[in-house]
Amino acid sequence: MIMPVPVAPKIYHIVHVDRLSPMIEANNLWCDAKIVQDSTPGTSIGMNEIKQRRLKELTLTSHPNLHVGDCVPFYFCPRSIMLYLISQANHPGLSYRGGQKPIVHLEADLGQSVTWAEKNRKRWAFTLSNAGSYYFEDRCDLAQLGEIDWSAVQATSWQHCKDGKQAEFLVEYSFPWNLVSRIGVLEQPTYGQVLTALQAATHKPRVEIVPDWYY
Repeated sequence: MIMPVPVAPKIYHIVHVDRLSPMIEANNLWCDAKIVQDSTPGTSIGMNEIKQRRLKELTLTSHPNLHVGDCVPFYFCPRSIMLYLISQANHPGLSYRGGQKPIVHLEADLGQSVTWAEKNRKRWAFTLSNAGSYYFEDRCDLAQLGEIDWSAVQATSWQHCKDGKQAEFLVEYSFPWNLVSRIGVLEQPTYGQVLTALQAATHKPRVEIVPDWYY
Protein backbone atom coordinates (compact mmCIF):
# COMPACT_ATOMS: atom_id res chain seq x y z
CA MET A 1 0.00 0.00 0.00
CA ILE A 2 1.32 3.44 -0.94
CA MET A 3 1.54 5.64 2.13
CA PRO A 4 0.95 9.39 1.74
CA VAL A 5 3.46 12.00 2.85
CA PRO A 6 3.04 12.52 6.60
CA VAL A 7 1.66 15.80 7.86
CA ALA A 8 4.59 17.85 9.20
CA PRO A 9 7.32 15.19 8.71
CA LYS A 10 10.05 14.95 11.33
CA ILE A 11 13.74 14.31 10.76
CA TYR A 12 16.22 12.51 13.05
CA HIS A 13 19.96 12.78 13.58
CA ILE A 14 21.64 10.11 15.70
CA VAL A 15 24.75 10.86 17.71
CA HIS A 16 26.71 9.54 20.67
CA VAL A 17 25.69 11.34 23.86
CA ASP A 18 29.25 12.60 24.35
CA ARG A 19 28.86 14.75 21.23
CA LEU A 20 26.03 16.82 22.77
CA SER A 21 28.21 19.19 24.77
CA PRO A 22 30.30 20.29 21.75
CA MET A 23 27.07 20.82 19.77
CA ILE A 24 25.55 22.91 22.54
CA GLU A 25 28.74 24.97 22.92
CA ALA A 26 28.82 25.65 19.17
CA ASN A 27 25.01 26.05 18.98
CA ASN A 28 25.23 23.89 15.85
CA LEU A 29 25.29 20.38 14.48
CA TRP A 30 28.22 20.17 12.06
CA CYS A 31 28.75 18.19 8.88
CA ASP A 32 31.40 15.44 8.86
CA ALA A 33 33.78 17.61 6.82
CA LYS A 34 33.79 20.24 9.58
CA ILE A 35 34.03 17.61 12.35
CA VAL A 36 37.07 16.02 10.69
CA GLN A 37 38.69 19.39 9.99
CA ASP A 38 38.30 20.55 13.59
CA SER A 39 38.91 17.16 15.25
CA THR A 40 35.70 17.74 17.19
CA PRO A 41 35.75 15.78 20.46
CA GLY A 42 33.38 12.88 20.96
CA THR A 43 32.72 9.38 19.71
CA SER A 44 32.26 8.71 15.99
CA ILE A 45 29.57 6.07 15.38
CA GLY A 46 29.62 5.85 11.59
CA MET A 47 31.36 3.52 9.15
CA ASN A 48 34.66 5.10 8.20
CA GLU A 49 34.72 3.74 4.63
CA ILE A 50 31.27 5.16 3.91
CA LYS A 51 32.13 8.44 5.63
CA GLN A 52 35.17 8.80 3.36
CA ARG A 53 33.03 8.07 0.33
CA ARG A 54 30.53 10.73 1.38
CA LEU A 55 33.34 13.22 1.98
CA LYS A 56 35.36 12.68 -1.19
CA GLU A 57 33.31 10.94 -3.87
CA LEU A 58 29.55 11.38 -3.59
CA THR A 59 27.91 14.61 -4.73
CA LEU A 60 24.28 15.63 -5.06
CA THR A 61 22.55 15.83 -8.43
CA SER A 62 20.54 18.75 -7.08
CA HIS A 63 23.75 20.58 -6.17
CA PRO A 64 26.54 19.04 -8.28
CA ASN A 65 29.49 20.61 -6.42
CA LEU A 66 28.17 19.72 -2.95
CA HIS A 67 29.52 16.53 -1.39
CA VAL A 68 27.27 14.47 0.87
CA GLY A 69 29.89 14.75 3.61
CA ASP A 70 29.58 18.54 3.47
CA CYS A 71 26.01 18.18 4.74
CA VAL A 72 24.48 17.40 8.13
CA PRO A 73 22.49 14.16 7.61
CA PHE A 74 19.12 13.18 9.01
CA TYR A 75 16.83 10.18 8.57
CA PHE A 76 13.07 10.52 8.26
CA CYS A 77 12.51 8.04 11.09
CA PRO A 78 13.98 6.94 14.39
CA ARG A 79 15.14 3.33 14.80
CA SER A 80 17.16 3.44 11.58
CA ILE A 81 19.01 0.58 9.94
CA MET A 82 22.25 2.26 10.96
CA LEU A 83 21.12 2.14 14.59
CA TYR A 84 20.46 -1.59 14.19
CA LEU A 85 24.05 -2.13 13.02
CA ILE A 86 25.28 -0.07 15.96
CA SER A 87 23.13 -2.11 18.35
CA GLN A 88 24.66 -5.37 17.12
CA ALA A 89 28.18 -4.05 17.79
CA ASN A 90 29.77 -6.57 15.42
CA HIS A 91 29.81 -5.03 11.94
CA PRO A 92 33.35 -5.18 10.45
CA GLY A 93 32.93 -1.66 9.02
CA LEU A 94 32.20 -0.14 12.42
CA SER A 95 35.05 0.66 14.78
CA TYR A 96 32.54 1.80 17.42
CA ARG A 97 31.50 -1.13 19.62
CA GLY A 98 29.58 0.63 22.38
CA GLY A 99 26.09 -0.45 21.30
CA GLN A 100 22.93 1.64 21.13
CA LYS A 101 22.49 2.68 24.78
CA PRO A 102 24.64 5.85 24.53
CA ILE A 103 23.06 6.89 21.21
CA VAL A 104 20.55 9.75 21.23
CA HIS A 105 18.04 10.83 18.59
CA LEU A 106 17.77 14.54 17.82
CA GLU A 107 14.37 15.31 16.30
CA ALA A 108 13.49 18.38 14.22
CA ASP A 109 10.67 19.47 11.95
CA LEU A 110 11.35 19.12 8.21
CA GLY A 111 9.36 22.19 7.17
CA GLN A 112 11.03 24.44 9.73
CA SER A 113 14.42 23.08 8.72
CA VAL A 114 13.89 23.84 5.03
CA THR A 115 12.58 27.33 5.85
CA TRP A 116 15.69 28.02 7.92
CA ALA A 117 18.01 26.63 5.23
CA GLU A 118 16.48 28.75 2.49
CA LYS A 119 16.46 31.90 4.65
CA ASN A 120 20.14 31.36 5.42
CA ARG A 121 21.10 30.35 1.87
CA LYS A 122 22.06 26.83 2.86
CA ARG A 123 21.62 24.22 0.16
CA TRP A 124 19.49 21.24 1.12
CA ALA A 125 18.16 18.06 -0.46
CA PHE A 126 16.52 14.79 0.37
CA THR A 127 17.40 11.38 -0.98
CA LEU A 128 15.20 8.42 -1.85
CA SER A 129 17.69 5.94 -0.33
CA ASN A 130 21.03 5.82 1.49
CA ALA A 131 23.18 8.84 0.55
CA GLY A 132 26.28 6.73 1.21
CA SER A 133 25.55 4.48 -1.77
CA TYR A 134 26.66 5.05 -5.35
CA TYR A 135 23.16 4.90 -6.78
CA PHE A 136 20.99 7.20 -4.66
CA GLU A 137 18.69 9.82 -6.16
CA ASP A 138 18.14 13.22 -4.59
CA ARG A 139 15.59 16.01 -4.85
CA CYS A 140 15.44 19.61 -3.61
CA ASP A 141 11.72 20.36 -3.96
CA LEU A 142 9.29 19.57 -1.14
CA ALA A 143 6.61 18.99 -3.78
CA GLN A 144 8.51 15.78 -4.60
CA LEU A 145 8.35 14.34 -1.06
CA GLY A 146 5.82 11.82 -2.36
CA GLU A 147 8.67 10.08 -4.20
CA ILE A 148 10.04 8.87 -0.85
CA ASP A 149 8.77 5.39 0.02
CA TRP A 150 7.06 6.41 3.27
CA SER A 151 5.82 2.89 3.96
CA ALA A 152 9.47 1.77 3.96
CA VAL A 153 10.53 4.73 6.09
CA GLN A 154 7.96 3.85 8.74
CA ALA A 155 8.38 0.07 8.55
CA THR A 156 9.57 -1.73 11.66
CA SER A 157 10.38 -4.86 9.65
CA TRP A 158 12.58 -3.54 6.86
CA GLN A 159 14.45 -6.56 5.46
CA HIS A 160 12.66 -6.17 2.12
CA CYS A 161 12.69 -2.37 1.94
CA LYS A 162 16.17 -1.38 3.10
CA ASP A 163 16.75 1.17 0.36
CA GLY A 164 13.63 3.21 1.01
CA LYS A 165 14.05 2.98 4.78
CA GLN A 166 17.36 4.86 4.51
CA ALA A 167 16.08 8.01 2.80
CA GLU A 168 17.91 11.08 4.13
CA PHE A 169 17.52 14.81 4.53
CA LEU A 170 20.76 16.75 4.01
CA VAL A 171 21.50 20.38 4.83
CA GLU A 172 24.69 22.17 3.88
CA TYR A 173 27.48 22.55 6.44
CA SER A 174 25.57 23.15 9.68
CA PHE A 175 22.22 22.85 11.42
CA PRO A 176 21.18 25.13 14.29
CA TRP A 177 20.82 23.60 17.73
CA ASN A 178 17.67 25.65 18.37
CA LEU A 179 15.79 23.70 15.68
CA VAL A 180 16.20 20.47 17.67
CA SER A 181 12.76 20.08 19.24
CA ARG A 182 13.08 16.77 21.05
CA ILE A 183 15.77 14.34 22.20
CA GLY A 184 14.94 10.64 22.46
CA VAL A 185 17.00 8.17 24.51
CA LEU A 186 16.75 4.48 25.35
CA GLU A 187 17.11 4.47 29.13
CA GLN A 188 17.57 6.44 32.33
CA PRO A 189 21.39 6.69 32.51
CA THR A 190 21.60 8.35 29.08
CA TYR A 191 18.61 10.52 29.98
CA GLY A 192 20.63 11.82 32.93
CA GLN A 193 23.67 12.49 30.75
CA VAL A 194 21.53 14.49 28.32
CA LEU A 195 20.07 16.59 31.12
CA THR A 196 23.58 17.29 32.41
CA ALA A 197 24.72 18.43 28.94
CA LEU A 198 21.63 20.63 28.58
CA GLN A 199 22.47 22.60 31.72
CA ALA A 200 24.81 24.72 29.60
CA ALA A 201 22.24 25.23 26.82
CA THR A 202 20.07 28.27 26.25
CA HIS A 203 17.74 26.16 24.12
CA LYS A 204 16.65 23.03 25.97
CA PRO A 205 14.71 20.52 23.81
CA ARG A 206 12.29 18.15 25.47
CA VAL A 207 14.01 14.91 26.53
CA GLU A 208 12.13 11.61 26.56
CA ILE A 209 12.88 7.94 27.14
CA VAL A 210 11.51 6.32 23.98
CA PRO A 211 12.24 2.56 23.86
CA ASP A 212 10.27 2.22 20.59
CA TRP A 213 13.00 4.22 18.87
CA TYR A 214 15.54 1.48 19.66
CA TYR A 215 16.21 -2.23 19.10
